[in-house]
Amino acid sequence: MHLETYPDSEMMMIDLANQIAGELSTCLLEHSWASLAVPGGSTPGPVFDALSAADLDWSRVHVLLTDERRVPSDHPRSNERLVRERLLTARASVAKFVRLVPDTEADWTAVRDRLTKELPLSILLLGMGADMHTASLFPGAPELHEALANDAPPLMALTPPGGELEPRLSLTAPVLKGAMTTHVLITGDEKRAAVDRARKLTPEDAPIVTVLSGATVHWAP
Repeated sequence: MHLETYPDSEMMMIDLANQIAGELSTCLLEHSWASLAVPGGSTPGPVFDALSAADLDWSRVHVLLTDERRVPSDHPRSNERLVRERLLTARASVAKFVRLVPDTEADWTAVRDRLTKELPLSILLLGMGADMHTASLFPGAPELHEALANDAPPLMALTPPGGELEPRLSLTAPVLKGAMTTHVLITGDEKRAAVDRARKLTPEDAPIVTVLSGATVHWAP
């Protein structure tokens, strides 16, 4: 794990956006397209704002989410809505968006096949909760053990424990571990302490451990 610390979150968001833009440009020099997997939630919005203005060939960038809440795509808590409003704008409006959500239960195979074509992920951006979950791999989720397995399908439905959060779709551990470049974005002292604590735990107790060894963690107070 490589830790990059910043004096404030605004500087971190701009610097991280610049890093990702540079990595995408490098990838596009060597490949016909690049896949970029990003999280939802409130934290990455400023990164998306800055990244969407980056001067690169967005028409060859495939954007997908690391996880999605099972809500309509126009719902305020929809991760897809966030990405469309904050990332797939300006220069990035021509990027290809790869949807994780099947239109019907019968479409699961088609979604997984579509996702498999994007692997390995070129660049993976993740967040982390104070409970050390990442994507929608939550400690205590009944499906977590299967999602962490080396033979897990690329995408799974997961149930956050406690019954208070919506059911989710999430990329699984093999997909996350297989990314060519991984960034983890966190803010605040609580999450900084959680990262240190996670390094001494198992993936079952701290799913973020799945990616930490090869990740760059970006932190600001």
